[in-house]
Amino acid sequence: MHCIAILALNDVSPGDLAIPWEVFSRARDNDGLRLYDVRVCGEAPEICAGAFRLRAPWTLAEVALANTVLVPGRSEATAPIAEIVLETIRAAHARGARVASICSGAFVLAAAGILDGRRATTHWLAAPALAAAYPTVRVDPDVLFVDEGCVLTSAGASAGLDLCLHMIRSDHGQAVAAEAARLAVAPLDRAGGQAQFIRREPPTSTASLAPLLEWMSGHLDERLTLENLARRTAASPRTLTRRFRAQTGLSPLQWLLMARVRRAQELLETTSLPVDTVAFQSGFENAGALRERFRRVLGVSPLAYRGAFNSASCGDAS
Repeated sequence: MHCIAILALNDVSPGDLAIPWEVFSRARDNDGLRLYDVRVCGEAPEICAGAFRLRAPWTLAEVALANTVLVPGRSEATAPIAEIVLETIRAAHARGARVASICSGAFVLAAAGILDGRRATTHWLAAPALAAAYPTVRVDPDVLFVDEGCVLTSAGASAGLDLCLHMIRSDHGQAVAAEAARLAVAPLDRAGGQAQFIRREPPTSTASLAPLLEWMSGHLDERLTLENLARRTAASPRTLTRRFRAQTGLSPLQWLLMARVRRAQELLETTSLPVDTVAFQSGFENAGALRERFRRVLGVSPLAYRGAFNSASCGDAS
């Protein structure tokens, strides 16, 4: 079983700590079996966590067993970090463990040297401080999370949830991640490149796109154009595009393509339908269009994806 060590450092943010424990602990395969062994590893026997103190069940020594090491944020991003913590993270990275951070946890990874020369993100408020303190890190303050393969970083707490779901999807596929998102009552359609901070329109009874997004999700196999979507919302194409960017951070076409890829992933994982049929039911013109989009978004062909994540062959990811 894939072991995830969540580091509980002094002054850890309780929300950043709880999110990965909750999401990964609930992840199950098709037989209802747990997919992750999640261990909260304390820097010390007792940890300050803001308004309360906690005792972690495991110590930093357990990190040596972990396949993934995840560092939540701390209340003071630039507070000193114990050398034993940095050595533990360096050792895990050196032996090939996946290392990730939520919010200001990126400062810990940067201090350990894990982010040198890499693209990374953190909460947009802390991004300037991260860039100033660690000039060799390519800080991107405008995204929800960054996946550099064996090193991943995310923005604030809700982006940490997006990162966890992304990691589950990378390990076990779309269907497992979708169920994890459902249990967390969270959307699964927020891609890492989506903007952290979206200036939203003042809420009104007609401004929400939720009804339209739900309708689009149920009609992905139809020909959906900006013009007919705009007519459905009694808005101009320009107004609809502005609302999409304000509420999702994406254009209507970007959101639609992403939803179609997600639908194709689900079909490839859970059915034996031919690729041509998967393409049609997902809203792509033909199998060639599906293959092109799959390679662009996921870096693999539909058949390679099916081979990795079809429910019949879904196993342990370590």
